[in-house]
Parts: sequence; C-alpha cells; structure tokens
Amino acid sequence: MKESKESKESKETKDPMLLVPLYEHPADRPEEWERLIRSAGQLHSVVLNPDSGPGRAPDERFAAVAARLRDAGVPVLGYTDTDYGRRPHAAVVQDLLRHRDWYGADGAFLDQAAADPELLPHYGRLAVAARAAGARTLVLNHGVHPHPGYLRLADLLVTFEGPWDAYRDQAATPPPWTAGHPAGRFCHLVYAVPPDAPAAELAAERHAGVHCAVPGTGAHPWGTLPYALEEAG
Repeated sequence: MKESKESKESKETKDPMLLVPLYEHPADRPEEWERLIRSAGQLHSVVLNPDSGPGRAPDERFAAVAARLRDAGVPVLGYTDTDYGRRPHAAVVQDLLRHRDWYGADGAFLDQAAADPELLPHYGRLAVAARAAGARTLVLNHGVHPHPGYLRLADLLVTFEGPWDAYRDQAATPPPWTAGHPAGRFCHLVYAVPPDAPAAELAAERHAGVHCAVPGTGAHPWGTLPYALEEAG
C-alpha cells in the first residue's frame, strides 16, 4: 500500500527519511546492496552511480539492483555531474538518457549544482530535460542553501554535503525562506560521522526531512551505508 502524504510528512518531522548514495559495485559489496533493498521502507531514494555517471556501457549488475529497488517502491536516481553549470547541456542530457535506457532510472540526481541565481535558466533547461527523460524525482545537490528559485525546479534540494565536524558546528538555523516549505524538500548528506552522533536529530532540527549520515571518510566517503541501515542489519 502506498504511504499517504499525511503519514509521510508526519514521519519526516520525527525521523528524516534516507537518501542513500552507495557508490560501490554490487559485485564488490553484495551484502550492502541486499541490506539496502531490504530497507526499502526507510528510503526516500537511492543514487545509482556506476562510474561517475552511467558509464560508457550498460552494467547488468547495476541494472539488476536498480530493478529490485524499483520493484520495492524505491525511486532510483541516476547520478549526473553538472560541474556547477560548466558541463555542456548535451553531455548532461546524454547521461540522463543512458540512466533511463540502461538502468530504468525513474529519477535524477544532479550533482555539483550551482547555487547562484544567474544559472537558474541553465538548470531550468536541465530540469525540463530530466523530466522529459522520465525523472519523476529530481534532486539538485548544491551542498549549500541555494537561491530559493531552485526549489521551483526540483523535488528535493541537498543543502548540506560535508563532514560531520562542519555539520556539527554549522549554524543551527537555516535561511528564513526555507520555513515556508515542507522539510521533505530539503536533504543533508553528512560523512565522517562518528558512532552515536545525533546526525538525524540535527537534520530534523534544521528542517531537513531527508538525510544520510555515513561513517565513510576521505576521497570516497559514499562507499558505506548510513548508520541507520547498519543497525538494521
């Protein structure tokens, strides 16, 4: 049964849902992917990232886990880098179409999204292209709070991505314009999180209804599952 809007919004106010970017190959980390699929009820979505994007050719292992996630009711977001507006429109669209055609992605995760108002028209065109490519869920990863106009383009804005120390010490109050929108429109992605750190509680306090907090560190922090799923076993 599909969860009602009221039920979902109520859940978000208590415990943010999880957007999980698991950037590991299913053949290398099968147990983690199995746990992710078993935890479908806790997930907002999963970012599919075969090779900093869809890769140069289809990968049947990624296609298989993507299909199982969709069957479990989890939106699959195809990872696409936008390089803060510097990557050509055609290259971004090619990635979106490959994610759709090769992996059946029904959403898009546009990474390294610009935050300035000057690039709103560019991202507006990318949003139109993503919807035309079948993205029912569109996420922009700014990593910071962007100009509020970006909220008109996407379903979810990532307004923080960074290490736990920076997240812990960040100002507790988000920009005033965010208060006029549901917490489910905002996401925080936090890595290098110590055990028992109150990442989910801080996300809820800071008006983010979606989050992910992982122990991973270094240049590749998104190769680990969030603590909430590690505990689920």
